[in-house]
Amino acid sequence: MSTTGANADPLAALGALPGVADSVESVRKAVDRVYGHRIMRRRSNEITSEAALRGARGTAALSGADWALEEVRRRTDFSGDDDARVVGAALRLTAEAGQLLSIWRQSPLRVLARLHLVAAAGKAASVGRPRQDGEPVDEPLVALPLPGATEVSGRLEGLAELIIAGGSAPALVTAAVVHGELLALRPFVSHNGLVARAAERVVLVGSGLDPKSVCPAEVGYADLGREAYREALDGYVSGTPDGVAAWIAHCGRAVQLGARESTAVCEALQRGAA
Repeated sequence: MSTTGANADPLAALGALPGVADSVESVRKAVDRVYGHRIMRRRSNEITSEAALRGARGTAALSGADWALEEVRRRTDFSGDDDARVVGAALRLTAEAGQLLSIWRQSPLRVLARLHLVAAAGKAASVGRPRQDGEPVDEPLVALPLPGATEVSGRLEGLAELIIAGGSAPALVTAAVVHGELLALRPFVSHNGLVARAAERVVLVGSGLDPKSVCPAEVGYADLGREAYREALDGYVSGTPDGVAAWIAHCGRAVQLGARESTAVCEALQRGAA
């Protein structure tokens, strides 16, 4: 879906699609429940750390490295094989995303380049910059037609302009569009899914919806499954109102499931403190 057009605030227009307002409200209520938990008043740093770990596990699972949470927790070496490198990239991105909030609103393309650099952890010429025509893309989860480099550049610039301009769109809508555009474009030669979900996290935190990063949508996406993820993305790429609304709703359900996960962590900590 192109985010450019005659509408002065196209992201806000997406918020008016049928069902989107309900998704936005459901997400807000789910997030508020976590932040209102008594454990959050005393141990929010622990919840944030646990959410980061679980979010990293979830995003890695979507990219094909479906490790048990305890395996992610105990491992220290993430260089042994392809799956280990994916999990390592997910953990690095989760840690890095929180350091980029102040840059995002001024230079989102710089943030995306940094996220790819962190994920790829390499020195190849293709790392940290948009791909060029003819360069292959390693993204097994997304099998959609691959846009050319010129289209990628134009749509990235349009997305960046919308982010810098700000607007009245709900955080969920902006996060879903950022996520969907990056998956549709696959602007880098690798790690596009990991980068897209990390960028969504930056939006959700930086917007103030989830300032402590305790509602990991990545957990929700993994719970909902790769097939549902692909189907929802197909709707976004179709550009139809129903398809885009369904993608935003899918992103909203993922945030709600992430919030539910952290609520369960709060409850477990509360029982342990009783």
